[in-house]
Amino acid sequence: MVGRREWLKKTGLGVGVVALGCGDDDGIADAGPADAGTDAAVADAGFDAGFDAGFDAGPVPVPDIPFGFGFGVASGDPLADAVILWTRYLPETPPETLDVDWTVARDAGLADVVQTGTFTTGADRDWTVKVDVVGLDPGTTYYYQFAMGAESSPIGRTRTAPAGSIDRLRFGIVSCSSYAHGYFHVYRHLAEQADLDGILHLGDYIYEYGDGEFGGFRQYDPPTEILTLSDYRTRYQVYRLDPDLQAVHQQHPFVCIWDDHETANNAWRGGAENHTPGVEGVWTERIAAAYQAYIEWMPIREQEELRIWRSFEYGDLMQLIMLDTRVWGRDEQVSAAMRNDDTRTLLGADQEAWFAERMEAGAAPWRVIGQQVMLGNWDSTDEEEGFIPINLDQWDGYTPARARMFDAFESIEDNVVVLTGDIHSHWAMELTRDPHDAEVYDAATSSGSLGVEFVASSVTSPGAPGVIGMALEMSALEANPHIRYVNFRMRGYIVLDITRDAVTADYWIVDGVFAGEESQMRATSYRVAAGTNRLEESEGTTARATAPELAPGAPPRDHIIR
Repeated sequence: MVGRREWLKKTGLGVGVVALGCGDDDGIADAGPADAGTDAAVADAGFDAGFDAGFDAGPVPVPDIPFGFGFGVASGDPLADAVILWTRYLPETPPETLDVDWTVARDAGLADVVQTGTFTTGADRDWTVKVDVVGLDPGTTYYYQFAMGAESSPIGRTRTAPAGSIDRLRFGIVSCSSYAHGYFHVYRHLAEQADLDGILHLGDYIYEYGDGEFGGFRQYDPPTEILTLSDYRTRYQVYRLDPDLQAVHQQHPFVCIWDDHETANNAWRGGAENHTPGVEGVWTERIAAAYQAYIEWMPIREQEELRIWRSFEYGDLMQLIMLDTRVWGRDEQVSAAMRNDDTRTLLGADQEAWFAERMEAGAAPWRVIGQQVMLGNWDSTDEEEGFIPINLDQWDGYTPARARMFDAFESIEDNVVVLTGDIHSHWAMELTRDPHDAEVYDAATSSGSLGVEFVASSVTSPGAPGVIGMALEMSALEANPHIRYVNFRMRGYIVLDITRDAVTADYWIVDGVFAGEESQMRATSYRVAAGTNRLEESEGTTARATAPELAPGAPPRDHIIR
């Protein structure tokens, strides 16, 4: 994502504003000048969370690596009759291969067993176990467990996608979990919400940096930037030892896409800002290693190499389309002068064609699109140039490709909801071809809006604190009439509630990312009524009155006590 000093420069706030953020509630201080456009620059520019003020013992060390099922369980990519189940069994004395048993039941006590089986794993897949269990009933909560001899994994809980007529869905929306910046309070809150149908993770599940390069509160393994297959595997291992991440995976199926940090910062199909050819090897080899580790460690259904774009049907209510705007077909980020080149793309011709076909297919009233970088305009004003884009890593740097996206939106007229991560901040906006042309878009009536976009803040990754954040929010709202809400200052998540009448986004925030800062509150809610493409503030949604019981044995939170 773009560096924060570049934000300040482009929004006219100036780098002097950084000093105003010193000592704010995120504990962030100015660290002096930096090159813009990288997350390392974010740290240098004074927006990087350092150590928890309550600790004076230095960074939190990497936990001891356990043998057996110490990495928890997970599930994902639910279909009406199938779901992926995941675990890892790390043997103390590794054989060539080992057989891990699995059980699926209708109850948390695993008495009402519906299926059992065995999966063979080994070093070639980093001892991970991933089973695509088929023949299940739609819209049903199941409980599962793995076993190796006398050893058993924690019991997990998952849910298949519904089929036929349904009237409501609820999902947690998350992105951007920098382990080095603090604790995953967001994940724990979502783990405790029993009524969710699943979690949509929009990328930056891991970060590739070494110790102290972007965040310094928790240490990494390996302590250097990750480059090889062994490196990427080890980094996932560290993440999956976090009990809050284990807890949310234990309770809910995930539908995931990657962003750039699962490979390297500001990635594109031919390279990345944070990849130096020669010094850091060959890009094709590095991204192949990153993909292999991603496929091994994430509960995602496998396709051809590097392909993660796919779609899901949730009964007759929603079609969920998950895109890859990061790697598959993205051309390299360029200057503003080239952003209107109609040969450049974020999706690639094949994914674009597939997306257009998926938009027109099916009869569900809602199309919900999960993707990585912000689709709507984020512009600043310039006396000489008029409105200029802030961040060319977003769709703002690929305007003809965005126009083709909007063509696909118009093919179904309305009820398009875009979900986005990446930018470490909450946003709600209407999507239009030109928010600054009164003949194209009217902010008062929402005429010219083709859909809406809900952007989820980060789990831990730093935004813009205090006065700086408020200034950026004011600037964004003043220059962009289609933007209804933005919060740069707080970490958090979205609960997305989908009914036939409306889709509502409840924006939740947490106090912070350190010990004792796990309290949460609903910051605001926005809804779009069916057939309107218009955002309006909402009083928020309520949880379902009843929900299947949570899986037993949630991991304790003793990791935040030192």
